[in-house]
Amino acid sequence: MVGPRRARRRRPVVGSFDYQPFLRGSLLRLRPLRPDDFEALFAAASDPAIWTQHPATDRYTESVFRQFFDEQLASGGALVAIDAQTDETIGMSRFHGYDPERSEVEIGWTFLVRSRWGGAYNGEMKRLMLEHAFRFVNNVVFLVHPRNYRSQRAVEKIGGVRTESRVDAAGRDSIAYRISKSMQAGA
Repeated sequence: MVGPRRARRRRPVVGSFDYQPFLRGSLLRLRPLRPDDFEALFAAASDPAIWTQHPATDRYTESVFRQFFDEQLASGGALVAIDAQTDETIGMSRFHGYDPERSEVEIGWTFLVRSRWGGAYNGEMKRLMLEHAFRFVNNVVFLVHPRNYRSQRAVEKIGGVRTESRVDAAGRDSIAYRISKSMQAGA
């Protein structure tokens, strides 16, 4: 099993959660998002089909994606996904909302180019992120828009259990899924 690779940090650990680790699997590498990632990430995000079930259906346009990119960069928790074989930028994901009292963190804002849809890349991305998160917390939460059926299925495929409705960081109603460390240990 390939696990996370530790490297020099770009940002310090926030509270007691490391929001921007360097993670590596057999299919992809995850590293902290940088300002110079815009062009490659926009190229990956410029397919309208990626955003059809998302609340921001026009995120494939440069002006809308620029705002999204700047928000992700400012968040301090965004990770760019790079194909380990081709070095192509293929998407991103993010850690958000570390809550030590609930022993939880959120994983979200994930997208991948359509050529990597189907499970293997998303599965490895989430496995790497979950393994990292469970070093700090007992629970990981995924908030998914009610009309984003593709993302709901993807979270269920990696073991997410639908728990409740929550309001996401943008103030939208979302479906919450949870994966706990104990669920992963039993898997």
